[in-house]
Amino acid sequence: MSLIAVIWDVRPEMFVFPDWMPLLAGRGVRWYGALFAASFVVGYMIMQKVFRREKIGDKVLDQLSTYMIVATVVGARLGHCLFYEPEYYLANPIEILKVWEGGLASHGAAIAIIIALFFFARRQKKTTLWILDRIVIVVALAGFFIRMGNLMNSEIFGHITSMPWGFQFVRAGDPALTADPRHPTQIYEGFWYLATFFFLYWAYFKKSMGEKQPGFLFAVFLVSIFGSRFFIEFLKEPQVGFETSMTLNMGQWLSIPFVIAGVYLWFIGWQKTKKA
Repeated sequence: MSLIAVIWDVRPEMFVFPDWMPLLAGRGVRWYGALFAASFVVGYMIMQKVFRREKIGDKVLDQLSTYMIVATVVGARLGHCLFYEPEYYLANPIEILKVWEGGLASHGAAIAIIIALFFFARRQKKTTLWILDRIVIVVALAGFFIRMGNLMNSEIFGHITSMPWGFQFVRAGDPALTADPRHPTQIYEGFWYLATFFFLYWAYFKKSMGEKQPGFLFAVFLVSIFGSRFFIEFLKEPQVGFETSMTLNMGQWLSIPFVIAGVYLWFIGWQKTKKA
């Protein structure tokens, strides 16, 4: 065991309402919720810059925001319920609605967002790749915010490590999980997502890749985000019991189709560019 570790004993609440506020006393605003909301606010500002660059009005952006919010929340919740705990939630379907109790899956959100954007693009008489190439810029940034929220919640961390940057998650709950330093996989993922965001932002605004090679930005997003997720999962603790007997966990199996789709899109785009 490492003698050096980061003792992570951060409260998951940003603040708790005082007793003199009877309707809210004892309730708090959690870092996860605030960061989740921030991802939409900052994402809106970036997409506003994208749309104004292409001379598209804010009314269309407001419609896009509605599609994104609904798809993200519904898809992430259904993804967790159906991919990770289907037996429980199919037997207790009313529990699916209890989003505040936790349980969101990024793969479910990704599927729902793609479906929602297909319908949005049709309504706006655009191609699906057109909107996907632009929306992934802010989705990558949102992934960073969400992983930082996981860090503040002391959840989704890795195996025991002797590395000096290991985190001892004091508030993880189970004493078996709090005793030793562990890989801060939230940080690994979060900073890779942030790097992906910066590359996509640069490629769109500085290199105009959204116009030059349709599908390129979306392909980079799929390979970078889900490829990194695949490899970082090897360092993570299982999220649900059935994963302990799996060679590849559920997150990895769900990531593979996205990576393959990204490689295929990039190859097709490269072929078209080569022939042009």
